[in-house]
Amino acid sequence: MAANFLKSLFGDEDIDEQEYYETSDQNSVASTNSNNKVVSINSGRVNQMSQISLYEPRLYADVKQIASQLLEGHAVIVNFTQMDSSVAARLVDFLNGTVFAIDGEMKRIGKEIFLCTPKNYEISGNLTSNLKNDSDKF
Repeated sequence: MAANFLKSLFGDEDIDEQEYYETSDQNSVASTNSNNKVVSINSGRVNQMSQISLYEPRLYADVKQIASQLLEGHAVIVNFTQMDSSVAARLVDFLNGTVFAIDGEMKRIGKEIFLCTPKNYEISGNLTSNLKNDSDKF
């Protein structure tokens, strides 16, 4: 009723209320679209050089440093020749668990030498023919 009074007062009796609401909806849509901006998001990663660390552990406690290198995304070559075979077997088990947790891979590349890699490395080839004649400690 108040809307009809205002229409007659201003002389715009031909304007429908729907047209009025449609124009305001179009204006609000246009104003929200003008605030949208496309922003490029970079991952923030800088291409780092891959790293392979070499270890020759003598104690079981050395496995912590080796595992941390794997968790940081570095490949590790571990030589167990300086360790007792029972302790070396425990280290291999620990590193196997670490490699599994990071979805990596562990390969024997020598008699008592292992290559452990995180997910972003690929190991190709096989050295089993060279290892068949060696007696395995673990």
